[in-house]
Amino acid sequence: MQSVAAFTDTYLPTVNGVSYTVQTWRDYWRERGGRMDVVFPGTNDYTPGEGEYPVRSVSFPFYDGYRLGVPRVPSRVEDVDVVHAHTPFALGLSGMRLARSEDRPFVASYHTPTGEYADYITTRDSVERRIEALSERYERWFFGRADAVICPSADTREHLRDDVGVETPITVLSNGIDVERFGPVDATAFREKYDLPDGPLVGYTGRHGFEKNLDEFLRASEGLDVSLVLGGDGPAREELESLATELGLDAHFLGFLPREELAAFYSVLDAFVFPSPVETQGLVALEANACGTPVVGVDEGALSDTVVDGVTGYHYPLGDLSACRDAIGRVLDEREVLSASCLERRDQVSVDHAIDELASLYDRVCAEKSY
Repeated sequence: MQSVAAFTDTYLPTVNGVSYTVQTWRDYWRERGGRMDVVFPGTNDYTPGEGEYPVRSVSFPFYDGYRLGVPRVPSRVEDVDVVHAHTPFALGLSGMRLARSEDRPFVASYHTPTGEYADYITTRDSVERRIEALSERYERWFFGRADAVICPSADTREHLRDDVGVETPITVLSNGIDVERFGPVDATAFREKYDLPDGPLVGYTGRHGFEKNLDEFLRASEGLDVSLVLGGDGPAREELESLATELGLDAHFLGFLPREELAAFYSVLDAFVFPSPVETQGLVALEANACGTPVVGVDEGALSDTVVDGVTGYHYPLGDLSACRDAIGRVLDEREVLSASCLERRDQVSVDHAIDELASLYDRVCAEKSY
């Protein structure tokens, strides 16, 4: 197993798809006898463990809760076979510099289309379009200098290749789900702890960002005989709570949930609704499926591939509230059959499977580098 240095601008204690993926890949890689150091933005809220190297960081003013690491390579990160960047920004540039200086293969994962967050910086359409264009130009430059690029879905690969114009070889590799952690469990205690009502429960968990389009989920739920359960937090939460009140919904906002409770959260739901058009994979959808909960997903971005119609849930067109409402109803009607088919696919989306493919990719880039 190769020694790997992973550079990321998103890591613990922040909990999201990127930090989860980096942490999980590191743990599984080490279990197989390999070494995977992680360089990340330091914070007073997290004490690093073995192989974790924080660097000085600054807050990102346009997106609450995120920090950027000051570009540097910790001196203890040495003798690596592969450098893997999980960000194109500050620490990703540090990884690129390390790979070039040591003549090591440089692998880059594409987790987030940076241009999608332009509306956090400006409300002017012309400026937003300019930021998006600059973001794509930068992405083309950064990923074009990698020896290999990893995308978590075919849709993301097509975007990076066709829209952004990256010519580097791109591999589709799912981030993977820890199927030992995510599986169906008895959620009775979870329902009681959060005082959730009897009857159908439809929900979502994750960051409450405006780009996640969660208001569409709430509006589509109007008139359905269901209760809504939303885990997580973020800048859009206050507006979402106000909207739920305005629409007269029975909505329960649970706030941040410990990772240990997520299997129970997914298991208590009858349907998971994911209206975000900006996902590069949508890990929470796969986590829900691994727990036997079918997903209603918008037919945009990676969710077009992540959700399999009639197998793991149903799609609806972006912006079509009636279709979203119908899809929720259909999932509720077919819940038992869909749940069984979700559980049959657990091994296909496991982290073990992802690590097998990651090891093969590392082997290939190392052989091509011929050092």
